[in-house]
Amino acid sequence: MDLNHNRSVKLNDGNLMPVLGFGTFAPDEIPKSKANEATKIAIDVGFRHIDAAYLYQNEEEVGQALRDKMADGTVKREDLFYTTKIWATFLRPELVRQCLERSLKKLGLDYVDLCIIHVPIAMKPGEELLPKDAKGEIILDVVDIRDTWEALEKCKDLGLTKSIGVSNFNHKQLEMILNKPGLKYKPTCNQVECHPYLNQSKLLEFCKSRDIVLVAYSALGSSRDPTWVSSDSPYLLEEPILKTIAKKHNRTPGQVALRYQLQRGVVVLAKSFNEKRIKENFEVFDFELTAEDMKVIDGLNRNYRYDSMPFGSPLLSIFRRILSMSC
Repeated sequence: MDLNHNRSVKLNDGNLMPVLGFGTFAPDEIPKSKANEATKIAIDVGFRHIDAAYLYQNEEEVGQALRDKMADGTVKREDLFYTTKIWATFLRPELVRQCLERSLKKLGLDYVDLCIIHVPIAMKPGEELLPKDAKGEIILDVVDIRDTWEALEKCKDLGLTKSIGVSNFNHKQLEMILNKPGLKYKPTCNQVECHPYLNQSKLLEFCKSRDIVLVAYSALGSSRDPTWVSSDSPYLLEEPILKTIAKKHNRTPGQVALRYQLQRGVVVLAKSFNEKRIKENFEVFDFELTAEDMKVIDGLNRNYRYDSMPFGSPLLSIFRRILSMSC
């Protein structure tokens, strides 16, 4: 898979995914209207891969941006690659289609290009995104993720999504699906936290061996939302080594962090609601890191996770344990 000169990668189902995507998650304190404005800017800049999710609760605003840019002739529907995600409260097989159809209704679209299982942990079904008991602890549900996958396969057959994949899965969970009796479609991708401090080299190697694309979120560090990220977490973009390499190439540390992923064969998501940074994040196709640069950045790995997910201590410990197995 050569991403150095191509702006799209062919997935194992034959569909094309742009190698650079625009992330739409925002902390609660940011007005939902900002997602609309930023998505429009991203499309004008050149982004065609838009990454969103039911959990983000801003698909109406993002969908309006997509429709506006189609209406003004900037893009056609087939130019766009839109990703949504099935949230943890919809992992029972009979609820998967319902979650996807809710997203489609909010978006005002007939189909998405990619639908993925957001996390490999099921929560109690219902309207609460994070259902909790009287003690404030997350209420889990017991679901066989292979049954969830089968329901997602049916959504693909119905034309509600062109491709299907997973997120936050380790290699053992991927193997559960890959080895499922009667498997109809392999996961096309696995979206995980991935950046120079957490380069996921083993998981990347595993995914490549199975023709599954690794997609990196939090590739620039994190938005530092206090509900998700520790206040004492390191600032990736202040990393001296990234700054040194960026200066050598007359680039920003963020551009170097994104370019690093592309040259590893990783599809990378860049998230920002700042117009200047959105433009900068797209300017990663006209320079190349040297083999020495790549080796030095590889050396920054410390298996550090920004995204701990605010699920309360019992689920958080489970989730961290599951994620740690992917390193």
